[in-house]
Amino acid sequence: MAHHHTVRKRSRLRRPGQGAALLLVGVLLLATGCGGGQDSAGDGGRKVTIGLVTKTETNPFFVTMRKAAADAAKKNGAELIALSGRFDGDNEGQVAAVESLVARDVQGILITPSNTTGVLGAIEEARRRGILVIALDSATEPLDATDATYATDNFKAGRLQGAYVRAVLAGRAPQLLMLDGTEGSSVSQDRHNGFLEGFKIKDDSPAIRGRANTNGDRNMAQTATENLLQRTTDVNSVYTINEPVADGASTAIAGRGLTRQVTIGTIDGGCEGVRAVRAGKYAATVMQFPVRMADQGVAAVTEFAKSGKKPSGFTDTGTELITDKPVRGLASHDTDWGLQHCWG
Repeated sequence: MAHHHTVRKRSRLRRPGQGAALLLVGVLLLATGCGGGQDSAGDGGRKVTIGLVTKTETNPFFVTMRKAAADAAKKNGAELIALSGRFDGDNEGQVAAVESLVARDVQGILITPSNTTGVLGAIEEARRRGILVIALDSATEPLDATDATYATDNFKAGRLQGAYVRAVLAGRAPQLLMLDGTEGSSVSQDRHNGFLEGFKIKDDSPAIRGRANTNGDRNMAQTATENLLQRTTDVNSVYTINEPVADGASTAIAGRGLTRQVTIGTIDGGCEGVRAVRAGKYAATVMQFPVRMADQGVAAVTEFAKSGKKPSGFTDTGTELITDKPVRGLASHDTDWGLQHCWG
């Protein structure tokens, strides 16, 4: 499904004064000068400055991550500069954000890359300048393009969703819609492939009655689902890349009066998503933990600034299946547990 884009290495960075140009490509500056507590001084005694680049600034998952990173920076006496693209898939916006942070001479950059390979040139330049770069939530390709990754095992998350939705069918022949994320995204591809493995079908299976990319957006997902249901209502299961997409799909399915016949699975585990599971809008969600990602990323940058010690490799920050209708053979938690732990 995903096609990797050619990476164009940039010969120079944007000048610090090009703020207007950055805004035009959709980079939102949320500078947080974090005071209080003991100052965290890096090499030469200067305050540690950390950049955070998320895919968007509106998706609740990234809102939570940004707040957690700001809290962790404040606790460590560091300064956080938070930037984002305009939408999931805005690779140019993320490239511009990384270039801006390099120009600001940050000690570390935490990034949730929208595209597996599209931001590699900017990351390479940041690391060449001695900046620690850590991927959160989404790995780059190759993995070692960043110093380290703190993220959900997205293949596992997809597999959990797929196994659950298939179990709910209880032997009925699957008639599936697949609502993916963004083309070129490692998260989208890994969750898609994991779901297929858990659901026990191949990508070319006739059981897949329709599919669409949604960029992880609720409104796009609702429109896509409405369009797919115009072609066929012979559907009993839906894969969704995340909870905003599940919400859009649920609205479209309810509008067709198909809620009782369709099982929707999803991934995220935000508090609103857990409440949606409790209300019966989705059958289950796979919880992930953006607060852990942010906490571990900020801690790694502050340690690097103090000691020069670098993290490495992939760290799985965890997944948990949340449902009030458990199935045999799959460990899960109910929504009471989910509301106590959502995204923590």
